[in-house]
Amino acid sequence: MPNPSHAEAASGSRRDDLADCESLMRGGSKSFFAASRILPARVRAPSIALYAFCRLADDAIDLAANTAGAVDALKHRLGRIYAGTPADIAADRAFAAVVRRHGIPSALPLALVEGFEWDTAGRRYETLSALYDYAARVAGTVGAMMALIMGARSQEALARACDLGVAMQLTNIARDVGEDARAGRLYLPLSWMREAGIDPDAWLRAPVFCDALAGVVARLLEAADLLYKRAEQGIGALRHDCRPAIMGARLVYAEIGRELERARLDSVSRRAVVGGRRKIALLVRALALANLPRRQRDLAALPEVQFMIDAVTAHDRRAQGERAGPPPRRSLDDRISWVIALFMRLEERDRNNAVYGRLPGP
Repeated sequence: MPNPSHAEAASGSRRDDLADCESLMRGGSKSFFAASRILPARVRAPSIALYAFCRLADDAIDLAANTAGAVDALKHRLGRIYAGTPADIAADRAFAAVVRRHGIPSALPLALVEGFEWDTAGRRYETLSALYDYAARVAGTVGAMMALIMGARSQEALARACDLGVAMQLTNIARDVGEDARAGRLYLPLSWMREAGIDPDAWLRAPVFCDALAGVVARLLEAADLLYKRAEQGIGALRHDCRPAIMGARLVYAEIGRELERARLDSVSRRAVVGGRRKIALLVRALALANLPRRQRDLAALPEVQFMIDAVTAHDRRAQGERAGPPPRRSLDDRISWVIALFMRLEERDRNNAVYGRLPGP
């Protein structure tokens, strides 16, 4: 029997399952694929398995005729994954190995499914905070799971990973305004649209680009840029061999916003794309930036992602308790003291019984 590859051993997944997962990734996010090429093997393999499962989960719900049934089926698949009996699907088997090996609590992928469910319901978001709730589920969860795969489990590291995931989702929303609208979806904060003089329902019926909409997109990119800057602190806390890829993903996604700005923030009539040469330049820049020392600041997690951090903390506490094993055996002196105390309690009880037994009855 052949020895497993380094990547296979790192993920705990079968080689053919990982090959199927990588095929999915090649046909999916080009930005993710480009950044993943410079991940170390021990991280790249499980991250490919994670991406493949998320991609198939999204498609299973997005393309289903019966979305409620698809959501239930996906939750059932997750239940089997966490029970150690995944369905006969390469991505499920690979993901099951990843969650077991890297201690990913079920609350994270379940939150991802909840975000997909919100999509199928056509949910809209009144405020930026409400939009953060959505982005936390469909992208912050992935950031948190990637952090766990890279061995970063502190609350600070997880908060910054969620910052990066949410920032990327805000960038996606800013880039896809027109595409989403033509599919009947609207993710821009409704209150921002009204403040800009845009009626969300009327605009969705006839989506067109205008200066007022450009202002809303600009605000969303500003929110994303703030989170990208916060995320950099977490990148500096990762192991050195992981930093270039994550910094590369951060730079490439943020560059989508810069492309939008060059196009006057028109994401209705066109879709911003970062060209291949520009991606290469950004990945080279990431190699240089990844090792720069970063000033640590005390940044609180976004309230909308705190539930994920709490889930990981609770998982780790349970795991630590299970590893602790039975309590240590008492020393001989402790056992002697315990026996003496027991005899004294028994003697005291006998004396009390004797006294109560001599008392006259009612």
